[in-house]
Amino acid sequence: MADQLDNSWRRTLKRRLAVATGILVLWSVAIEARLIYLQVLQHDALLAAAEDQQLETIDLEPKRGDILDRHGHLLAYNVDTESVWVVPGKVKNAKQLVDELCRTLRNCTRQERETYISRLTRRDAKGKLKKFVRLARWISPEEAMRVSELKLPVTLRRETRRYYPHRELAAHVLGYVGDENTGRAGIEEQYDGLIGGQKGQAFLQIDGNGRPFSRLEEPPTPGASLILTIDEQIQHVAERELAEGVRVSGAERGSAIVMDPFTGEILAMANVPTFNPNNFKAYKEEVKKNPAVQDVYEPGSTFKVVTAGAALEEKLARPSDLINTSPGVIRFGARVIDEAKGHNYGTLTFEDVIVKSSNVGAIKIGLRLGAARLSSYVSRFGFGARTSKYDFPGESKGIVWSAEALTDSAVASVSMGYQVSVTPLQMAAAFSAVANGGELVEPRLVRGAIRNGVQQMVQRKVVRRVLSSDVARQLTTIMEGVVERGTAKTAQVEGFTIAGKTGTAAKVIPGHGYSTTDYNVSFVGFVPSRNPQFTILVLIDSPHKVSAYGGTVAGPVFQKIAAAVLRHRGVPPSLNPPAPVLIARREEHQPQPVSGPAEPAIVTLAAAAELPSVFPDLVGMNARDAARLLAQLGVSPRLQGNGTVVSQRPAAGSALDLTDSATLWLERRPLQQKPAEETPPLATGTGGVSRGTP
Repeated sequence: MADQLDNSWRRTLKRRLAVATGILVLWSVAIEARLIYLQVLQHDALLAAAEDQQLETIDLEPKRGDILDRHGHLLAYNVDTESVWVVPGKVKNAKQLVDELCRTLRNCTRQERETYISRLTRRDAKGKLKKFVRLARWISPEEAMRVSELKLPVTLRRETRRYYPHRELAAHVLGYVGDENTGRAGIEEQYDGLIGGQKGQAFLQIDGNGRPFSRLEEPPTPGASLILTIDEQIQHVAERELAEGVRVSGAERGSAIVMDPFTGEILAMANVPTFNPNNFKAYKEEVKKNPAVQDVYEPGSTFKVVTAGAALEEKLARPSDLINTSPGVIRFGARVIDEAKGHNYGTLTFEDVIVKSSNVGAIKIGLRLGAARLSSYVSRFGFGARTSKYDFPGESKGIVWSAEALTDSAVASVSMGYQVSVTPLQMAAAFSAVANGGELVEPRLVRGAIRNGVQQMVQRKVVRRVLSSDVARQLTTIMEGVVERGTAKTAQVEGFTIAGKTGTAAKVIPGHGYSTTDYNVSFVGFVPSRNPQFTILVLIDSPHKVSAYGGTVAGPVFQKIAAAVLRHRGVPPSLNPPAPVLIARREEHQPQPVSGPAEPAIVTLAAAAELPSVFPDLVGMNARDAARLLAQLGVSPRLQGNGTVVSQRPAAGSALDLTDSATLWLERRPLQQKPAEETPPLATGTGGVSRGTP
């Protein structure tokens, strides 16, 4: 029976075991081969791929340095905000993610949606997606909370954003910071390397959902802080009064500059229209440029101060010299230039040529100078060159002609402020040279920097001497007359003497000559005229609601700015100053501490031999001349009334050393002639009339 048992199953089992063993061996060999391939042959490539998928290096933007005004008030600083970052490789449907994200943010424009989708789908030259991209930047805390609740492969990253607490205040001076944390205009751009700091790096490990779970940082280096020459309060005044002047006059735009004539520090630089640098994308590029330093204009009669200064410096004329301006016109071939509104001033003193803003008189002075000397002084005053190498990005050099290109007709134009284009900053710097006694000082916006706790200050820089101090004083006297009895009475500030000049110039229409409806009207002056604290320029472009003259439009704006900044700075009046407070000494001879040798100081008066030893007779003199003479004698004037002196105390002949103040009573005399009004020039073709401008 046993022999009859079927053992075929053994053979079947053996075959099956053999097959299974073979399969197992082949499977083991295949696994081993694959492991050898992956772990040995492909080790470096796979390791790099793993790191590429799991590790990310991100540049960390440094905190920009603060920007402060001259008193330490913040004009620009940084605030922490959140930004949305995404790993594109984890995004299956870019459009769907962007739609959901924008629904959460609630403020995506169509262009922003397209930009987000482009960032998520953009590939490099090897066809690879970017590892980590930023979509929305600088979102609000409420938006950040809503984004964090989304089940999306996004992450929030804390970044810094530039913030301007005063919005539009000094926007053109400060500039703004773009999306890449770089300065795009103004001081932010010009000093980006200093206040921008140095970038750091963050090394991130990313999980399977595209979210970072580990972070190692090399922190960035923060930038230095800048101290500007700007005075926040004076800047506010300049912007307020300029905006009101532009509005009332129906002008297109305007600029105003307040400058310290001795140091070159810009205390205010205002432009209308302006912009909010916190939302710079909402404005056109044209609005964001700084016209006070980037735009040029023909200055008109304010430039006559350059012509007059050159003639005085070259000793070709004295203020009392007579110039015949009859018959009120001057011809250069077919070109005719006349006075404002057809006036014929007859014979004028050199001083009154500027006071009345006579075109014919200024042209005759310019012709006496000649092309070479006039061109030389145009350059000496700083026109045709940038005023500063550092603080004013995009500054224009202006347009001046070489002496060789100046015909007699061109000399006539330049003499009265035409055929030369300047920036408002250049004009303010030129008038400051007269105010400070003849030195052209480089304008500047940066007063100092704070880096690593150390403060470094910028020093005053004199470019060159333009005029002698004597000529500067003569020009000051002439410009005082412009404000007192000439075309700029609207610029007067009660209690202060002011020196300045008005200007009205027709705008050029390319290809069509000068406009008959659009004018640049301006006033430039300094106050107090004998101890200047401020040089102030006001330029209004194309006023249409009022008469377009420098005296009627720019003069009142100057007056309001000057009155406010004098009060702000606490400058005492130069006319009718308050009586000094006298304190009696308890001892007849009280010792005083001194530094250096205890010897009496020696005081020498300039031209002392020409000054009287007794109190002079001032009756019949006008207020300006009387006040100037008393200032030379060291006596403070107190004026009662207006006009010419009719009585005085102390009386003439009194001992001069017994008084330090004087009271003058004044009365007005009937006016003999109506002051000149300004009329802008109209350049015409052959046989036409070119009307000059004061």
